Amino acid sequence: MKKTFALSLSFIAITATVSAHEVDKRQVLSFTEIQRNHVLTEMRAFLTGTQNILDALLREDMAAVARYARPLGMGMAHKAEDDLKAQLPKEFMQLGMSVHKDFDQIAMDAESLKDSKHTLRQLSESMKKCNACHAGYQIRVTEQPDEPGAHPSPMHHQH
Repeated sequence: MKKTFALSLSFIAITATVSAHEVDKRQVLSFTEIQRNHVLTEMRAFLTGTQNILDALLREDMAAVARYARPLGMGMAHKAEDDLKAQLPKEFMQLGMSVHKDFDQIAMDAESLKDSKHTLRQLSESMKKCNACHAGYQIRVTEQPDEPGAHPSPMHHQH
């Protein structure tokens, strides 16, 4: 047992060391600080909403599931800044819109079907899209120059 535990810890340490030295090959999304904050605020809303939905599912409170899912739907997507939408890669936008539609469907199905296992399956499928997005993209902030002739300074904020 101790050998297995020690071997497991060694494997984890080696994996962490190798991972720390890998080059991040995700596509870079260059944003201003304001755009970055907008996108990360939306992502945190998805994360909080998902946690609230899971908590409601544990209580089998399907009305609460719908209440938490609905604000994460397409209504949230329409609040994005137009210049941000125009700047984002098509695939990124498609993933994001798909997740918003998923939450609209989760809300509708929670109210009509009242089937927690169905909702869990929906949430699991939606989370796969979140994982795909985080695996494929990283955010870098490039501040806009304040004065003519100034050079933007890239800051390395990642998610």
